Amino acid sequence: MKRKLEISELIFKIISYTLLTMFALACLYPFVYTISAAISGRHAVDYNDLVLLPKQVQFEAFSKMFDNNSFWNAYTNTLFLTFYGTIWEVILSIFGAYALSKKRLLFRKGFNFFLVFTMWFSAGLVPQYLNYLATQRVFNAVGIYDDKWLVVIAMGMAAMNIILLRNSFEGVPSEIEEAAIVDGATEMQVLWRVYIPMSKSIIATVSLFFAISRWNGYFWARQMISDTSQQPLQVYIRLRLEEYTDPDFLTGWNEVYSSDSVIYALIVVSIVPILIIYPFIQKYFAKGVNVGGVKE
Repeated sequence: MKRKLEISELIFKIISYTLLTMFALACLYPFVYTISAAISGRHAVDYNDLVLLPKQVQFEAFSKMFDNNSFWNAYTNTLFLTFYGTIWEVILSIFGAYALSKKRLLFRKGFNFFLVFTMWFSAGLVPQYLNYLATQRVFNAVGIYDDKWLVVIAMGMAAMNIILLRNSFEGVPSEIEEAAIVDGATEMQVLWRVYIPMSKSIIATVSLFFAISRWNGYFWARQMISDTSQQPLQVYIRLRLEEYTDPDFLTGWNEVYSSDSVIYALIVVSIVPILIIYPFIQKYFAKGVNVGGVKE
């Protein structure tokens, strides 16, 4: 009987590892292909002669991209939106989650219901657009027009992330808060010195969600920012894609690299920062929500 269990367990492991390996390779292939297409020659890319490894290796596509000041301007805009957008969104979410985690908050159940309701039933694209237009009018009233801060401020809320933080705050033992209050801590000190340190893992996770959302943000950035000097990298990639697929633009193209290679090069440099940051944030995922507690 024990022998049969060992054989069945071995078969299960072989099948599981095989399927996981195939799944990992399927996820990895697009990244490898994108890098290969970015550094492959024009003939290999245009005639679909590229399968996995690069052919007719060249780096002219990257040189073309790096020599363009518009690319660096768009990259800077994306860094701006990601950095300040993430900070703004995390601050709002922490304050909102902290308030909603308190049972003494008036109409707490109603606020929580309306927060969850926005996840169940979305208002739709048009009401959301009107909401962002209202933000834009406020900026225009103080003399700010067509600015990156419009996207930072308007995209500052996410119900799911507030709920995650709220649930984390609710798990903090009340005895720790009571001890801090007895020691003379104010409400802000309780939040800063008790709740935030004990919720580092979920705050790091939510920050990563916000950062990825802002880094990949395209639609609202294009709708709300018409000034090309203020547009982020994702909008810049889309505009270059439209340009490099225009038949009139491709007429007389005689470079050693394909026009598609420039797009692939843009994609490569757009995902590198997230790939670098993710391993440093990932360590927080395995940690518990609370880093301390009270033994009763």
